[in-house]
Amino acid sequence: MNARNPNPGWFEGVDPDDVDGAASAIRDGRGDRPMDWPAAAVEDGFVDDESGYYEVLREATVRAASRGVEKRELADDQQLIHAIRALDDCQRVRNELTERLGEWAGTHDPEARIDAAYARELAARTPEDPVEERLVSLAERVVALDDEAETLRSFVDRSTPEVAPNLAALAGPDLAARLIALAGGLEPLAKKPSGTVQVLGAEGSLFAHLRGGAPSPKHGVIYLHEAVRGTDPDKRGSTARALAGKLAIAARIDHYSGDYRPELERELDERIERIRARDVS
Repeated sequence: MNARNPNPGWFEGVDPDDVDGAASAIRDGRGDRPMDWPAAAVEDGFVDDESGYYEVLREATVRAASRGVEKRELADDQQLIHAIRALDDCQRVRNELTERLGEWAGTHDPEARIDAAYARELAARTPEDPVEERLVSLAERVVALDDEAETLRSFVDRSTPEVAPNLAALAGPDLAARLIALAGGLEPLAKKPSGTVQVLGAEGSLFAHLRGGAPSPKHGVIYLHEAVRGTDPDKRGSTARALAGKLAIAARIDHYSGDYRPELERELDERIERIRARDVS
């Protein structure tokens, strides 16, 4: 084996047949300066030729990327995203089946209603004929989806403050989780300016505005926040901007430090009060 290069590459000490070891070396290594790594690998005896270097590099980088994706998917904010989306799916399907159940049951039961409470009543019955058997079975599915939605909501309520304590305190667990999901994660949300946070969830209206002919949206999903919904329409734009500004700060603190800052809530409340007290006449 030739003498070691004075500027060893990422492959120093790596067995070229150990793909996991090579992937770890790539993930944990760094390059201080440009170098002819293929030639260096051959010179150091890591591989026989440059084509061998590129083959090892390809396998190692693919493995490193796969690990990165797996780690990212297991991150707490990604689990929260899956949970809030699953909650929405359960509620959507439950509502569709509840409507279908009520319409079908109305042909069989004059007291049928289109709501979850009736579905629970029907699910508890003992069917007396083949049609009612199917109705009861469908009602059981509605009840199961309703129960699962509540379980998922409880999970979101518990998990969001752990993932983003400041964001959850300002927005509430549900809205905070939705903002994280719309952004694609806590880190992407933390990197967005407040103006983007303000219109998350209103992409359709924003694109229509950019194409021309439509007004600029004042808010997206943050409309769910009481501070926006509870403010007079002519002041909602200012309220949404103030809220988005604090939410953007909260997301950055949650991502970069994780420290809980109770003063953010007080500052937001004071700002909203000043906006609502302002005379716009």
